[in-house]
Amino acid sequence: MTIVGLNLLGVLVAAVVSIASGALWFGPKTFYPVWMKARGIASGRLRENPNPAILFGGTFAGVAVQTLTLGVVITSLQNGNPGFTRFDGAGVGLALGVGVAMFASLSHRLFGGENFKVWIIETANDAINLTVAGFLIAYFNGA
Repeated sequence: MTIVGLNLLGVLVAAVVSIASGALWFGPKTFYPVWMKARGIASGRLRENPNPAILFGGTFAGVAVQTLTLGVVITSLQNGNPGFTRFDGAGVGLALGVGVAMFASLSHRLFGGENFKVWIIETANDAINLTVAGFLIAYFNGA
């Protein structure tokens, strides 16, 4: 693995786009009401009032680590394959999004009492975001 050729601006843009996508995905007119109902929270409000700095700061830190890791993988693949395109980057993001991000949490969710609907709503957003992030990172890396 290498970071030679990794464009950090691309990683930052991918992280910001992922945060914006997540905000739309879990918006009041999109999946948030369905997600809360599937979790058994009828009022539509979280049970606790989490600290916004921890909630949003932790979310951004997690997304930053995901996009940086994806950037290292894509950059390594690009360095070994001059024909690597931005669509290949999207494919890597999709493969990691579905194969790792989604399915790494399935057994935890099921044993933790969550249902498939909650798992799909939460992790499909991760897979979509990593796909878009892969495209953006490959693009900023010059693909």
